[in-house]
Amino acid sequence: MATQLEKSPLAPSCFPSIPPIGGVRFAVASAAIKYVGRTDVMLAELSPGTTVAGVFTKSATRAASVLDCQDKIGQKFTQGAAIIVNSGNANAFTGKHGNLAVDSITTAVSNHLSIPKNRVFSSSTGVIGEPLKPEKITDCLDSLIAKLDTSGIAKAAQAIMTTDTYPKGAYSTIKTEDGHVMLAGIAKGSGMISPDMATMLVYLFTDAQIEQSALQDLLTEVNATTFNAITVDSDTSTSDTVLLSATGTSKIHVDAENSAFRQGLRQVMLDLAHQIVRDGEGASKFIEISIQGANDDTDAKTHAMAIANSPLVKTAIAGSDPNWGRIVMAIGKSGAAAERDQLKIWFGEILVASDGWVAPTYCEEDGAEYMKRSEIKIMVDMGIGTGRSTVWTCDLTHQYISINADYRS
Repeated sequence: MATQLEKSPLAPSCFPSIPPIGGVRFAVASAAIKYVGRTDVMLAELSPGTTVAGVFTKSATRAASVLDCQDKIGQKFTQGAAIIVNSGNANAFTGKHGNLAVDSITTAVSNHLSIPKNRVFSSSTGVIGEPLKPEKITDCLDSLIAKLDTSGIAKAAQAIMTTDTYPKGAYSTIKTEDGHVMLAGIAKGSGMISPDMATMLVYLFTDAQIEQSALQDLLTEVNATTFNAITVDSDTSTSDTVLLSATGTSKIHVDAENSAFRQGLRQVMLDLAHQIVRDGEGASKFIEISIQGANDDTDAKTHAMAIANSPLVKTAIAGSDPNWGRIVMAIGKSGAAAERDQLKIWFGEILVASDGWVAPTYCEEDGAEYMKRSEIKIMVDMGIGTGRSTVWTCDLTHQYISINADYRS
């Protein structure tokens, strides 16, 4: 059995007490995909009429399960649906074997639940390049179906973990003009995290009634400022998947223009995105980077991600070093428009630099004291436009090296 990594110091105190979502049941199993005695398969059964939306990695080497899900998103069926997930093996870069494994697993789930195969969505996460034995999963299906439970979401979050140090969940009760709807989600992710998704699996569920096209629009829009605004190590995975399922069991209709639902969806997605960063491999500090005054929002995000992904910035923060020169460096290399003498940089409320030089009021001791915090905010005003963006990352410590050096052992 795998040695459990020490829980991240940035972790929430506990997994939230998520109420059941109408039309969703969960079950987990231990299939010994990589480790014996560890839950590593999750099944979610979705009621008839459920609509499903998804966003996925843009990696050119994405896994067979990702390609299969992409083909299925948007197809219209009235029958039920299912999501089957395994951890421990990514089933990526495994050639024809990967496609056959996905087909075997989704066919078996289809037959066991009496739903169309095009309504079975699969995901895999773990080691790349090792063939997945589908029978390890299909042999568990009878047991999984027998254990399906409306209150099993916490166990489901546990089953999809790889190098995560804690299960991740969030929920919201959303008030609409016609009544309340529920929204909940679980996620996994700790390393290989960067926009275009990450080595990240996220499953969101609501009892609202939403047409597939509207659901897809909402997910794509909110994803841009949540999961696609985080980075741990700048590496984009082969397996990134976010699925949003709307069961409709509340009978409350929601459309793409519903601001209350959009706000609730963003709240849950941002909560999960932040939890992924807080569980960044070896992380000791949670960092928010905000850019304002850029040429446009695209340039602002380019600058923000250049700072967030800089190993020099991240290691300085890990060492509580207020090295603002590294932020200047990251801005300069980003490729987006910048005027050196227009820059202003803050650490929290502390003005560090302005007008192309260190701020006359800045005291190095204040910056060093601020950098000792576990939560850091860096803000940069580019001074040339109205573009803005906020992203989140973590520091880079020796523990990140240790975790990834030993990952396959």
